[in-house]
Amino acid sequence: MRLLSRSQWLCFYFLLLRQNVRGLWPPSNSSAVQLLGIAQRKLNITHTSSSSFDQARALFYSAMLLAQQYSITVGGEYLGWNVVETTGDPIIALRATCETISTSNIVGIVGPAASREAHVIAPFGESIKIPTISYSATDPELSDRTANPTFYRTVPSDNDAAATIANLFLEFNWTMCIIIYQNDAFGTGGAKAISDVLVDSNVTVTETMIFDLNTLSIRGDLKSTLTSSLTRIVIVWADTSFATLILQSALKADVVGPLFTWILASDVQLSEFNGIWYDRLIGVLTIGPVVGNLANAPMNQTLLNDAYSIWQKYEPESFPGAANVDYYALFAFDATWTLIQSFAQLCSNSSVSSCIKFTNTSFCFDRRVSNIHSIFDIINTNTFLGVTGPVQFSANTTDRVNGTYYIVKNVQRVSNTLKYVPVLISTSSAAWTPQAQTNVIIWPGHSLAVPTGYASLQGVTLHIAVIITAPFAMMREYIGQHGSIQTKIIGYIPDLIEHLQQQMGFIPNITMLPENITYNSLPDQVANNVYDLVMGDVTILSSRRTKAAFSDSIFDNSLRVLARRKTETDVHRFGFLRTFELSLWMVIFACLIWSACLFFLYEGNANPDLREKSLLSRIGMSIWYGFGTLIGYGVDFRTSSAAGRVLTIGIYMTSLVLISAYQAYFTASVTISIAQSSFSGIDDIKNGKVPYNRIGIISGSSLEDYFLREISDGSRTYYVLKDKQDMFDKLLSGIIDVSIMDTGYAEFATGSIYCNLTIVGSGFDQSQFGIIYPMKWPYEQALDVSILSLREKGVFNDLKSKWFQINNCTSSSTDISLKLSLEALTGLFIAFAIFSALSMMMFLWVKYRPLRRCVRRCRRPRNGIVRNPVYRPYAQHLPYIAGYQHV
Repeated sequence: MRLLSRSQWLCFYFLLLRQNVRGLWPPSNSSAVQLLGIAQRKLNITHTSSSSFDQARALFYSAMLLAQQYSITVGGEYLGWNVVETTGDPIIALRATCETISTSNIVGIVGPAASREAHVIAPFGESIKIPTISYSATDPELSDRTANPTFYRTVPSDNDAAATIANLFLEFNWTMCIIIYQNDAFGTGGAKAISDVLVDSNVTVTETMIFDLNTLSIRGDLKSTLTSSLTRIVIVWADTSFATLILQSALKADVVGPLFTWILASDVQLSEFNGIWYDRLIGVLTIGPVVGNLANAPMNQTLLNDAYSIWQKYEPESFPGAANVDYYALFAFDATWTLIQSFAQLCSNSSVSSCIKFTNTSFCFDRRVSNIHSIFDIINTNTFLGVTGPVQFSANTTDRVNGTYYIVKNVQRVSNTLKYVPVLISTSSAAWTPQAQTNVIIWPGHSLAVPTGYASLQGVTLHIAVIITAPFAMMREYIGQHGSIQTKIIGYIPDLIEHLQQQMGFIPNITMLPENITYNSLPDQVANNVYDLVMGDVTILSSRRTKAAFSDSIFDNSLRVLARRKTETDVHRFGFLRTFELSLWMVIFACLIWSACLFFLYEGNANPDLREKSLLSRIGMSIWYGFGTLIGYGVDFRTSSAAGRVLTIGIYMTSLVLISAYQAYFTASVTISIAQSSFSGIDDIKNGKVPYNRIGIISGSSLEDYFLREISDGSRTYYVLKDKQDMFDKLLSGIIDVSIMDTGYAEFATGSIYCNLTIVGSGFDQSQFGIIYPMKWPYEQALDVSILSLREKGVFNDLKSKWFQINNCTSSSTDISLKLSLEALTGLFIAFAIFSALSMMMFLWVKYRPLRRCVRRCRRPRNGIVRNPVYRPYAQHLPYIAGYQHV
């Protein structure tokens, strides 16, 4: 048992030892000069492999051994090497570097990997006057040559990364984003660089969130921040391990796919994610620097192949294949090769002992390297073709002059696994181009359509309040399938909702608001979350926008003046005849002819002025008598019979009334026409031509705000109206003379409902109707873009033509000139008829003698005695009276 136990321990020890063996790299020789490689081993916080660390270390060794293979020496001796490992902690990196430099002849440093370490190692290298070249520190602040005179880097700065990200946003027309970054030099520097460039490109960074390296968690509520944001584009600026934690948190909060598009600064290990998240991860993008061969740029393939050969010779188990080598490892090779060539050139004509000298001290900060001050000039002027592309530096910046390439990879599903597919490439911060014609971007939700970048309303239920105002929204009844009477909403707004729903995919839940609601109270309804949206003829005002937000215009509006329609739209050449209706003129004409006929009957043979005339003359004089008497002018002869006098009384009375009525109505028509034709619109209201108490204004509306601001200077002496219907009632009844109304409803009302009202003057106070929604509504841009899209398609013009440009008022119905009707004078003509009847009775009484005899017989007594002696004196005159007509 003891033997077995010892064997188990030996086996365990062998496995543990084999796991930590990093190949069989030859040890560094006892060279007089050495390079120090600083490699960062990632913290194993997500079980992520340290492949980038192993590959960078392997290519550092390969470069040193390749120099020996190429017989590159420094003053006749091969360069030696030392490697220290760090964990990203600047103090640990400084400690390890200091210990190595205290015991070794270090003349240059390759590294460090992290920006936060570089901010410490770069000043340290400057203090001891040795060059430091990093292969993955990208903080933009490290680009300052004045602050970092001995620092270089082969990896592009985050300033270049920010420029390529800005080009990516321009490529896909994204206008907003959220940035999540780790709280160190790499994260804060990159986030600042990205924000600055995006702002210059008119891209808004709506939110920034911090991933705390101490707690390994995001500060704040990730889910609420992202879901309430206006954008759906998220940029993560964090190392691979931290980006993995961030993405895992986002998956648990359900804020990755398909609604959100994530852009990462590094490739996370997709194997770290559970298979249940694969569909959500599809569409994730990563952006990072790459080597020149991926951008069809020149690179030293021979040098790279020789380096790979050495790598496979000494550490084949860590070689991932030429296509899978980490780009930062290649940057580490070029950083090492830059120092190798530079020091070889420095001591090309002398021995190493005379070229490079060290101060003998065991304290790293006091250790100095003499005679290498010219090494920086050599690095600044030296140019070579490296494995990542052309390598060249300058004295003005720590960044390489050229050889800057970036690639975008897209997470896609291939055979039930996830993999990165290169899709876009950028050269020297230029525009993005497809990396391969066959590689297309699969966006979140397995879509080929480019996401808009802002919050989507697809499948979201919206509680929409619609104001009942014709023709914007109207209730109509219809007969349902089973014969029942049902109601539905129609109009401009319901049609607009239908178009927006088809384009955006939301689910509308519509509530009808009464027309008499106070418009100024509507923003409060939205701000208090009573409704998600309020749609109708709501004017966008600054006072209302302090409580809620408004969409782009859904109706371009102006104000118009409403008044009663003119009695005559044009001057008529026979306007004096239009004071009476045609039927009244016909009755007057009939009365004239009837009067002439009666006069001819009564006076034709009895009147001395007519008796001697011819028949035609007597007829003409009879007509002249009726006409002259009817118009009040009179004639040049008199009646001679009692019947003619009674008829004359009737004609005079009719004449008096007709002439008075004609004068009154004609004067009123002319007066009103002149008054209305002189009223030109809003300018006359401002000039006081209409008293304020004759101007109707709807209370609590934008019309009231305009009137108080532009016309009355805050005076509320106008006639207060409750709503639109109240306005029309007061206009029609004459209580007010004019009112102010929005042009859309004014055109609709005067064209199809109130034909006796009209619009006076041109439009004024241009404004816009908008949709009310809450402040910082996450779907704001989605709604505005959809509205603009509908406007570009001509949908709004079609809706205006359908609901506003209609005219149900015919020309006859609009002619409401002031006329006197026959019904108004029916009593007058009845009186005339009575007088005509009385004259006829008078004529018959005098004309026909049998009738008189019959009357006398009726008055005689039966016994021959006259009952009423008072009448006897008149008996002697009866023959005279009876014969009067024959005289």
